[in-house]
Amino acid sequence: MDAKLTERLETLFPAIAKGDRRAFEQLYRLTSPHLYALALRMLRQQGWAEEVLHDCYLTIWNRAASYDSALSAPMTWMTHIVRNRCIDGLRSGQARAALATEVFNDELQIAEEQDRNNWHDPAQADRLRHCISHLSSEQQQSITLAYYQGMSHSDIAAWLQQPVGSVKSWIRRALEHLRECVGL
Repeated sequence: MDAKLTERLETLFPAIAKGDRRAFEQLYRLTSPHLYALALRMLRQQGWAEEVLHDCYLTIWNRAASYDSALSAPMTWMTHIVRNRCIDGLRSGQARAALATEVFNDELQIAEEQDRNNWHDPAQADRLRHCISHLSSEQQQSITLAYYQGMSHSDIAAWLQQPVGSVKSWIRRALEHLRECVGL
């Protein structure tokens, strides 16, 4: 992520915590394309993604004072809010029934992601793509299903027909590899 954007977002949170609507509008304009793409990719329904995004921005507005830049970057914090809200929605019975008939693509869609989000760092995307290519197929599938499809560990285990412990290990080892490889 662009360092200037991260700095800009970090300056908006104290103002939002004080109720500054203009700062919140700027935050929304800067981040909503990325967060909407994430929600849409996870939920696969435009209306549902828009509803979840709206709820997430209400959460961001209400919890802006609790944001701590020492713990995470602003986009990371907001992405976790969206991702968790999407997972909650996907775990509901109605969503499970609708998604049961849908086939998940376990290939990474990095090129599509780049088209949707023009603010990315091409060098960082290439580095991440390179690092992901060095994961085992089990790790690639697990990471894809968890972070791109929003599935829980137990859902991934059921999907891959593997024990939950194996899925957790694959994800943990994959994240460790990616953290080292990308240089975080």
